[in-house]
Amino acid sequence: MEKETVKKKKQVLLYYCIEMEDVARSIASASDSILLHSINWRSFADGFPNLFINNAHDIRGQHVAFLASFSSPAVIFEQLSVIFALPRLFVASFTLVLPFFPTGTFERMEEEGDVATAFTMARIISNIPISRGGLTSLVFYDIHALQGNCRSFVICTKVREGDKRIVWLKEGNPVGCHVIIVHDLVQSGGTLIECQKVLAAHGASKVGAYVPHGIFPKRSWERFLHKNDGSEKAFTYFWTTDSCPHTVKAIANKAPFEVISLAGSIADALQI
Repeated sequence: MEKETVKKKKQVLLYYCIEMEDVARSIASASDSILLHSINWRSFADGFPNLFINNAHDIRGQHVAFLASFSSPAVIFEQLSVIFALPRLFVASFTLVLPFFPTGTFERMEEEGDVATAFTMARIISNIPISRGGLTSLVFYDIHALQGNCRSFVICTKVREGDKRIVWLKEGNPVGCHVIIVHDLVQSGGTLIECQKVLAAHGASKVGAYVPHGIFPKRSWERFLHKNDGSEKAFTYFWTTDSCPHTVKAIANKAPFEVISLAGSIADALQI
C-alpha cells in the first residue's frame, strides 16, 4: 500500500504597510507557515520616504510577500518603493497582496482626454522586478468572479444621467424574499440605496448587501446606519471585508455592518 505524501507548506515571510498591520497579524495567526517581518516607514524632513527593510539579509532564498493598501495617492509611492525593492533581494519568490485595486473602476476612456488610471496602475504593477522564482504573483479580490454562483437571484441594472442613478429590476422576482445585493465596491452608496428602494417596492421582505470593498469617502457609511428612532431599517445587514482598513475602524460595532476578514483566504493564497 502506497503511503500518502503530505505536501509540506512553504514558509512565507510577510511584510506589510502600516495601515494593514492588523490584517497582517490575523494572516500570520491563521497559518504557522507565515512569519511577519517589518519595515521602518520613516520620512525625510522634506516628507519623502526614508525606508528600511528589516532583516534584508535573512530573506535571501525565502518566499516573500508584501501586504499593500493603496488607500490614497499619498501612500502609494512609498509602498511601490518597497514592492520594487523586495524582489531584488535574492528572494525565492515574491507575492504582492493588494486586496483592493483602487483605480479599477476607471479603466475606460469614454471621451478624448480621459486618463484611464487603472491602466497606468496595471502597467506599474506589471513592471515589478523579477525575483529568482520568476514573475511576481498578484493576489487581489474581484467580486465579478462570483457571478452566476447563486441558486436563485434577481438582477438590477442601472444607468447614469449626470449625477443621478436610475435603477430598475431587470430579471427575477423578489416578493417575500430576503435579498442580498452583491456589488463589487461602494463609494457614496447611492447605487445600493436606489437598488434597495426598487427591491422593496417589488415586495422584498428584507434587503441586505455584500460589498467586499467598502471605500465610503467622506463618511458616506453613515447613510446606512440603523437609527434608534423606530424608523424602518432599509438594510438588515451590510457585509464588507477588511480590504479597506480605514473603513473597518470607522464602522466597528455599528449596525448593520459586519466585517468579514480576508486573513484566512490570503493565508491560503500565499501557499499556492
